[in-house]
Amino acid sequence: MTGSTDQPVPRRLLAAATRLFAERGYERTSVQEIVEAAGVTKGALYHYFGSKDDLLHEIYGRLLRLQQQRLDAFAGADAPVERRLRDAAADVVVTTIDNLDDAVIFFRTMHQLSPEKHKQVRTERRRYHERFRALIEEGQSSGAFSTETPADLVVDYHFGSVHHLSSWYRPDGPLTPQQVADHLAGLLLRALRP
Repeated sequence: MTGSTDQPVPRRLLAAATRLFAERGYERTSVQEIVEAAGVTKGALYHYFGSKDDLLHEIYGRLLRLQQQRLDAFAGADAPVERRLRDAAADVVVTTIDNLDDAVIFFRTMHQLSPEKHKQVRTERRRYHERFRALIEEGQSSGAFSTETPADLVVDYHFGSVHHLSSWYRPDGPLTPQQVADHLAGLLLRALRP
């Protein structure tokens, strides 16, 4: 059993499920394998999560909640819009790389959530993207950013790069997470320069 017994049961279950879903895929991972890796019983899993689908939903949820909380803090900071957007753009890169298994699972298996949970995740992601877009629109309205490209397209451009990280980023590669984040945020800000 690989689950560390000094961690709370829900955290052990999430850690085991995240590792197994990232390595083997959601469909090819059984509840039995998850509970064995976490060092708990099936009863414990069903007590905390109810189902394998609930476990998958929580893997998405924890990353989205973290990123939303951080974006809200950056967006609400008392700083010029260029600084706030740069910080937010870099942060989503760093938090995605720091939680790369979650991101891999997210993009590979989101379509496997129940329709209700899928809709919930899409709503949460939309809220994040709308808050990010609002920063771009604020900069466009104030003249800090070019209005040449619609804000929606700018958001899609940046998040396309973020979503693609899981296919190429390697922890042992030449760039640290912060360096990748700085490059991508720099590209975004240069694209918006008036």
